[in-house]
Amino acid sequence: MQTQNHGNRWTSAVIPALLIHVSIGTVYCWSVFKQLIADQLGAAPTTVEWGFSLAIFFLGMSAAFLGPMVERDIKRSAIISLVCFVVGFAGTGVSIAVGWLPGVFIFYGVIMGIGLGVGYLTPVKNLMLWFADNKGLATGIAVAGFGLAKAIASPVMEWLINTTGLVNMFYILSVVYAIAMFLGYLTIKRPQGYVYKEENRISRKVLIKKPVFWAIWLAFYINITCGLALISQEKDILHDVLKGLPKYASLDSHAFAIAAAGFIGTVLAVDALFNAAGRMGFSTLSDHTKRRETSYVVIFVMSIAVCLLQVFTHSIQLGLMIPILIMLFLVNAGYGGGFSTLPVLLEQHFGMKSVSTVHGLALSAWAIAGLSGNQLASFVVTHATDTAHRYAALMPILAVLYAVALVSILLVMRKTPARAAVAE
Repeated sequence: MQTQNHGNRWTSAVIPALLIHVSIGTVYCWSVFKQLIADQLGAAPTTVEWGFSLAIFFLGMSAAFLGPMVERDIKRSAIISLVCFVVGFAGTGVSIAVGWLPGVFIFYGVIMGIGLGVGYLTPVKNLMLWFADNKGLATGIAVAGFGLAKAIASPVMEWLINTTGLVNMFYILSVVYAIAMFLGYLTIKRPQGYVYKEENRISRKVLIKKPVFWAIWLAFYINITCGLALISQEKDILHDVLKGLPKYASLDSHAFAIAAAGFIGTVLAVDALFNAAGRMGFSTLSDHTKRRETSYVVIFVMSIAVCLLQVFTHSIQLGLMIPILIMLFLVNAGYGGGFSTLPVLLEQHFGMKSVSTVHGLALSAWAIAGLSGNQLASFVVTHATDTAHRYAALMPILAVLYAVALVSILLVMRKTPARAAVAE
């Protein structure tokens, strides 16, 4: 059914989307406090790391299974997201306070992860309905909010930890997120004239039998896996390269640590901007091209090029900072762009009626990539033959994986879009 967009789409769609996504996007602030959790609970950092891995896994799996519920009732999904996310975040603080490590896995990983998955899906279709002529731009706005959450919340978290303590930081921000997400729940609504109808919606049983879905899933999975593999090693790559630069090599260990922290912090902040710009830019690009897949083609070609740049210039071995920064910034942009372009690409092939269901199932790739991306990088770096430049071993492997993703998305482009037949 064609909806009539009477009302204010900014207060009914954009602002609620940002309130929800900027709140739940703080899952990416994990690095701010993971070492502190390990220290306070007397656990190994590698063990504590499972809290984040579980959160991403349950994000993807809850989205995969609860997509139909989001289709039926956006208000219900918004409140479920609020409750699960806030209880999970506050429960993490309680678990730390009582010294219960499994509680971190249960609350941050499982309960908060479910809130993440439902909350991630909730605003997406709504924005596409309100911005029927600029669906890519609309989803880019919301998903950019998710990407920018780390840049916004990280300094706030660090300030709260320094002034009130780690546990109180969780309690205070739980209240802040509860208020923000509740405002999102109150204001989010479908366009006037939208009526949910069950007929003509694709079921998950039918969907998983479609090769085009799995080709998109594979391309999305590889983009996340490669992005996480590189991003997870980013600090160490920069740290090693800095040690080889004359400006930094002459410093004593304390001075080097301070200078390196400042430089790496700046790079990570710029990374966040490129990530958000990629989320906005590539999804908007998809609005102005004949096929939504074009954005993914650009992402994969760009990612292959910057990885090969490292292979052929030996940037990491020689300590050439500019090519390395170009690679990190552009891979981050492509990583973010893959998320924001996915909903409109799925809508192109499966229609608006089932976009939350299809999008949710596709996000299972995120769940699996959240477990495999870091592990891939760790395995390659650990087993690199050239231990002095172990991170360079990642580059040809990432280039090959991006090439596989490119082939997959080019095969998708051979499939005729189906949205005209299932418009809503």
